[in-house]
Amino acid sequence: METLLVLLIHLLKIIVVFSILLGCIAYAVLLERKLLGRLQVRWGPSRVGPFGLLQPIADGLKLFLKEELTPTRADRFLFVLAPLLSMGPALLAIAVVPFGDTTNLFGLLDQPILLQIADIHGGILFILALTSVGVYGIFLAGWSSDNKYSLLGALRSSAQMISYELVLGLSITVALMAAGDVSLRNIALSQGDGFWNWWIFSPKWFVLPGILGFFLYLISAFAETNRLPFDLPEAETELVAGYHTEYSSMKFAMFFMAEYCNIITVSCIAVTLFLGGWYAPFPFLPSGGLFGCVWFAVKVFILVCVFIWVRGTLPRLRYDQLMKFGWKVMLPLAIANVLLAAGGILLYEMWHGS
Repeated sequence: METLLVLLIHLLKIIVVFSILLGCIAYAVLLERKLLGRLQVRWGPSRVGPFGLLQPIADGLKLFLKEELTPTRADRFLFVLAPLLSMGPALLAIAVVPFGDTTNLFGLLDQPILLQIADIHGGILFILALTSVGVYGIFLAGWSSDNKYSLLGALRSSAQMISYELVLGLSITVALMAAGDVSLRNIALSQGDGFWNWWIFSPKWFVLPGILGFFLYLISAFAETNRLPFDLPEAETELVAGYHTEYSSMKFAMFFMAEYCNIITVSCIAVTLFLGGWYAPFPFLPSGGLFGCVWFAVKVFILVCVFIWVRGTLPRLRYDQLMKFGWKVMLPLAIANVLLAAGGILLYEMWHGS
């Protein structure tokens, strides 16, 4: 009976988390259209429902009812598999993200439960592995479509992700070194008692490595999610729509959803590694139970708004500028930042050890 109860709790957590995530994906699209409208001095969606709140439902119905088209010379199996390979890893990555400490649901449960689907020790390694799988979906979409624009977009995306994954990994290393752990839950737990203990302002070094590591991670996340100013794989003015040029209906919707799901996921990771996870910025504010979920959601919301703000502000880079920036600017900075953080942690340990 106890085993059955544990399985039921885990099943409920999976249903609740993925339902909330899918809802957030839908309304992240509406948020982007609204914010871009304000940035461009227009209204954005405002007709479907009060304040346009039903616009995501209308968009979903429109995509669902559109005709499914498959190019005559496409590899049909890979053409269908590609959006699944993009969407699947994007959704699965959220399973290891801790969005709160523990809760007993206001006394309804005898034992507190973790506010996380799966607490595995190498959570960050699991996420990095999944993001590496996601690029296969994009590449297979471009190759299987038998379209030169799709293939060029897929090649661009593959080269871009390989280049910026190096910087992403090195920027994450800084937080892992500071926390001394690769478990996302333990990293979040090590940042309690005020914003001055968050790893972006780490007490183990001068402030520079934490801030630089956070911004290197954020810029790499823009490139990994194919967002402006790094949206070269789609580049409508050059490649029509890039790797998903030939996709329509729900197959296109899966690519679209995977992009926004990845934005939410990288924001969740940034909050967990650098911004104190579910902890409030000041220790006198409540962070336990469901209060922690609220703080976590607020931080993620702010980062998602930053993604949208950058899209409405910066122009797209040329492809040669993108690659030069990744290899000649970002990578040396990331390596230097790891060395600086290592030196700071060593001095901190020597000082406190003495």
